[in-house]
Formats: sequence, C-alpha cells, structure tokens
Amino acid sequence: MRILLIGDVVGRPGKHACSQVIPRLRKERNIDCVVANAENAAAGSGMTPQMFNKLRHQGVDCCTMGDHIYRRRELIPVLESSDRIVKPANLPREAAGREFALVGLPSGVRIAVFSLLGRTGMNVRTDCPFHAADRVLAQIPREVKLIVVDMHAETTSEKIALGWYLNGRVTAVVGTHTHVQTADERILPAGTAYITDLGMTGPYDSVLGRNKDRVIKSLYTGMPHPYDVATGDVRLAGVIVDADPATGRATAIERICVADEPES
Repeated sequence: MRILLIGDVVGRPGKHACSQVIPRLRKERNIDCVVANAENAAAGSGMTPQMFNKLRHQGVDCCTMGDHIYRRRELIPVLESSDRIVKPANLPREAAGREFALVGLPSGVRIAVFSLLGRTGMNVRTDCPFHAADRVLAQIPREVKLIVVDMHAETTSEKIALGWYLNGRVTAVVGTHTHVQTADERILPAGTAYITDLGMTGPYDSVLGRNKDRVIKSLYTGMPHPYDVATGDVRLAGVIVDADPATGRATAIERICVADEPES
C-alpha cells in the first residue's frame, strides 16, 4: 500500500500544483491513497466547499485541517456531512467536524485518518493531543490497520514527542503547519513512518507562501501590511509512505518536493 501525504496547500498556486502533480504521481508512483492538509487553501487561510470538491476531484482522498479550520464558515456544513475531511481531534467535542475518517479504497482496504493540534504557540484552545490520540485510536475498528496522523503544530518537540508516543500504534505521524519541509524522515523502531514537517504545497518564491516584499516590509517597519499569497516557484511537498495493510507497519518513507507546471 502506497500513501501520498501532502503538506499545507496554500492558495491558488497550491491548488494548481495539486491539480497537475497529484494525477501524475498517482499514475507514475502507483499511489493508492492521497491525504492533504488543506487548511490554507482559501487565499492562505481556511477552505471553502468549492475548494474541497476540487481537491477531491484532483485525487485527494481525505483532507486534514488545522488552526484555520473555521476561518471560512461556509465549510462547516461540509465538515458536518462529509466523511473525507477531519477536524483536529483535540478540539472540543462540540466543534463541527469528525474526529477521524475511514477512507475506503477500491482494493477493499480502509485507511483511518485523524489530525491533532499542538498546544504551544498555536493560539487555539485545545485538549491534550496525546489523550485525544488515545481516545480516537480506541474508536477505530480493530480490523483497520493503516492509520495516518497529521500533527499540526508549531514546535518540533511536540511533533517528535507524538511520533514516539504513537510509535508502533499507527502507520505514520506527519507534521504540518510550519510550511518548511524537514529532512528527518524515517521509520521509527516499531514501524511508524515519521517526519517533523511535510513542507508547503504552494509558492516558494515567498515567505511561507506569502508575498515576500509585503512580509519583509511589515517586519522591517513594524507596521501591518496585507500578506497576500505569492505566485512564483510553485511546488508540491510531502512524503510517500509504503506500508503493509496486514500489519499497519510502514516499510519505507520518501520525502518529495515536485515542481508545478506553470499556468499557461
């Protein structure tokens, strides 16, 4: 079983990269399932129902979200009705959305997907991600062996700690949120694939996806400036994880960063 896990999709450039790169990777690399963090899809903050539908059409099997999940309120009905998008599981139970998804594949294999928010520097009130992970894992049917966890967090320490905490209990723990791909991908001793951050799917001629001149001016002057989404050097970033569907153990992890084809 081969799973493509994609880092934060940022704005129109990120969505265009998905439309061009995902179908090609699915064919060339025999990808069985695609999971993407899409919380920055709408002009860099949040996501709309239309964007969710487009990502699904482009080959994304399940979307994870993060601290901007409710930035676009029109997404709430989708969060409440679709089984292909999840909220961070350590948000309050009353918050709209599912705590985990079960993605059924044509082969008959099911993959469980859930996400968590870090608690350091995120400015979001959340429960403990470790306890939330335990609660979600207890709800996933025992016959579902393949489990992917998106840890959307600011600090590397929280992500690494969760990776070790879930080592051997899930197929993959991947970090998102910082938009900078890390070079620490590995298979932990008990068979869990891990990377601290998948990186950004969006414009790299930027500061974390935003117009670099605007960001620099804001930092230089101390005055606020609108951080519009940049457009240049667009790439899709993430990892490809190979896993055994019988055991749920990961057997390989490969970091990828693929250039998009410019819009004509």
